[in-house]
Amino acid sequence: QVQLVESGGGLVQPGGSLRLSCAASGRISGIYVSAGWYRQAPGKQRDLVAAIRSGGVTNYADSVKGRFTISRDNAKNTVYLQMNSLKPEDTAVYYCNVQTYYRSSYSDYWGQGTQVTVSS
Repeated sequence: QVQLVESGGGLVQPGGSLRLSCAASGRISGIYVSAGWYRQAPGKQRDLVAAIRSGGVTNYADSVKGRFTISRDNAKNTVYLQMNSLKPEDTAVYYCNVQTYYRSSYSDYWGQGTQVTVSS
C-alpha cells in the first residue's frame, strides 16, 4: 500500500510562488505508471494540473503551462510541483496522485490534499 503526504501549501499573493511536495512511502505492487497533481476548487470537480510518467514525460493543464513545473526525485520518492506567477484562480486544494498497474488493472493512490490560496 502506498501512502502519500503532501506539504508546501499556504497563502500567497498574486504573482508569488509556492512549491508543493508529495512524499511517497510504502510498497508498490506492480508497476509505477505516473505521478501527478490535481486540484479541486469549491463547487468544482477535481482536475489534473500536471503529471509525470515513469519515462519522464510530463503533461500540464493548459491553464498552468509555462507557470508550473512538475518534477520528481526518485531517490527521495518525492514529487514536486513548482508553481510560479500564481493567480487567484489557482486557489484550490491540491492533491497528489500516484497511479500503478498490477495484474491487469490500474490503482490510484491519493494524498490528503494541501490548500493553496492566492489572494492579496
